[in-house]
Amino acid sequence: MTDYSVLAERAFTLLEGHHQDGPLVLPTVWDAWSARAMVKVGFNALSIGSHPLADSLGSADGEAMSLETALAGISRVTASVNVPITADLESGYDTPAPDLIAGLLEAGAVGVNIEDTVHSRGSMRSAEEHAEYIWSLRQAAEAQRVHVVINARTDVFKNAEQFDDPVAEAIRRLKLCTEAGADSLYPVAIPDTETLTTILSEVTLPLNVTAHPIKGAIPDELDLSQVADLGVKRVTFGPLLQAALQDCFADFTRNWH
Repeated sequence: MTDYSVLAERAFTLLEGHHQDGPLVLPTVWDAWSARAMVKVGFNALSIGSHPLADSLGSADGEAMSLETALAGISRVTASVNVPITADLESGYDTPAPDLIAGLLEAGAVGVNIEDTVHSRGSMRSAEEHAEYIWSLRQAAEAQRVHVVINARTDVFKNAEQFDDPVAEAIRRLKLCTEAGADSLYPVAIPDTETLTTILSEVTLPLNVTAHPIKGAIPDELDLSQVADLGVKRVTFGPLLQAALQDCFADFTRNWH
């Protein structure tokens, strides 16, 4: 049986981490092995990425696996370590907020990443629709007496051609999600440091950026100290940590094939 008092404590710990002096770095894991490895090297909170989880199961990102499959994968991770874990549930799998939060908590996660690209219809939610879903998730979590840490993601910069002013649109969406009850904000694919700085100056919640164990994530490949100086409060890895390990495997086995 799920112990909601333990989940509430872990959720509080995860939320507190977003307001510490430096950025909260959440290595993105996908199974029990990767979770244990990250805890062993000293991380005290983790994220589960939808993309690496799907890859580990032979599926594809974009809600190609079922919600039940995703939650089962999340459960295996949360059962393997005793640290707070946040999980990426993409756009919510077309699932009502109370059911999504119930499934998330039953799986043992205390944070959730929700994006505004709805994969079942191949388009983005409107800013208002996304904020409304974030609000519904917050209400559902509070009803369970667990302050699930909601990371509200926008894909505006991945779809910049759809907007006259992508920066202004991203900021508008992030502000609406702030009002709706999000705990942190995640504008993916920020194109450059100037844009990152502009967004940081306009939002009040902790901002999430993607780390870069390989090229192509944080604008201009900033390091941890640089994003800390800018005011970033949360760092995740998306699928890039798992992808970077491929090079490690190649190096390790180079003389054996």
